[in-house]
Amino acid sequence: MSKKTILTGITTTGIPHIGNYLGAIKPAIQASEDPGFNSFFFLADYHALIKCHDPERVAESTRAIAATWLALGLDTDKATFYRQTDIPEIPELTWILTCQTSKGLMNRAHAYKASVDANRDAGKEDLDDGITMGLFSYPILMAADILMFNADIIPVGKDQVQHIEMARDIAGRFNHQFEPLLRLPEAQVDEETQLIPGLDGRKMSKSYDNTIPLFVEPDELYRLIKLIKTDSKGPGEPKDPDLSTLFQLYRCFATPAETAQMRKAFEEGIAWGDAKKNLFEYIDSVLSGPRLRYKELMADLGYVEEVLLKGAEKARSVASDNLQKVRIASGIRPLTYVTPQQQTSVEKKEKSAEELERMEAGRQRAILMKLQPLLDQVAQAEDKEAEAKAVLLAKQAEVEGLKKKARQKAQNELDLLQQELSQWL
Repeated sequence: MSKKTILTGITTTGIPHIGNYLGAIKPAIQASEDPGFNSFFFLADYHALIKCHDPERVAESTRAIAATWLALGLDTDKATFYRQTDIPEIPELTWILTCQTSKGLMNRAHAYKASVDANRDAGKEDLDDGITMGLFSYPILMAADILMFNADIIPVGKDQVQHIEMARDIAGRFNHQFEPLLRLPEAQVDEETQLIPGLDGRKMSKSYDNTIPLFVEPDELYRLIKLIKTDSKGPGEPKDPDLSTLFQLYRCFATPAETAQMRKAFEEGIAWGDAKKNLFEYIDSVLSGPRLRYKELMADLGYVEEVLLKGAEKARSVASDNLQKVRIASGIRPLTYVTPQQQTSVEKKEKSAEELERMEAGRQRAILMKLQPLLDQVAQAEDKEAEAKAVLLAKQAEVEGLKKKARQKAQNELDLLQQELSQWL
């Protein structure tokens, strides 16, 4: 059985936070260690341009995210790690897919509908006010990211499942219209990683401004953790761990045994200050090594750039081959290209000519087989005729020899008689 391909991308619009680590980066790196998968991880910097028009923020985020993946232990010999904008095949595939995607499908995209609803709620006459084509059609770019590498599994949050379904629709339409080249991906939603809370208890997200940056200094990490909202229960009062942001974050890092021990502490009334300190110490111990490596990488961005370019070379070796097949299937071909159907037709013609030659040769062999006895008889007759001629010639030569001897004998006898007659006279 061939390996499954897993693909994950992170948009370069912010500094990685704990939610990114737990929800995407950590499980992706773990998956890359599994020899049963081909792993593709990328910096989605084209996607960053959809909403972020601050070039310095995009650049800073790109540097930080690249260094973060490497600092957390991604082995780029086991996974293909690249920057989206280093793969020119992706925007080309995006355009080809755009020409196969109905506007109606894009009208149903959640992000576009939300923007239209916001304009409607604001009383704007133009419901598309402020909506760019990047926002409208970015599900096609996301589809190209996925279909470019024929990815099987796409780990996403629930809010991104629709985009995977759209990628399947787009691939299906291309396959039906042209040739079945594009694999239909499957969304993988981990319910556990969808529940990572932020400082205010809501899902940790840059949109809510409730994140904990991944590699902040220990003092800043402790300060942020102390900002996490808790209830008014005092020390000694039992606390429900399942309703506590502190506990939910703790169990994302801790082992099952450590989680069970912390749950017991909550039920026995651990003080909120102690709970926050325990959470800080645990997270800091887990991230201290990667934090140091992150600083080293950020001080050596030349190395990080080399890693990304190496990954782009690996990615393009796959992308260029797949795109060539897509181009040919859709009619973008060299002038001398011969389609498989045309090649088959030529081969059939060549085969027919060969068959005719074989048939003619067979017919001639059959005729020869029927004529062979007659030819053998003719040859035998010719041999006998030649033999008879040879005998006749031999007889004729023998007769001529006898005649010659007889004439010579008669001449000799005549000469003797003439001599005797001369003597008498």
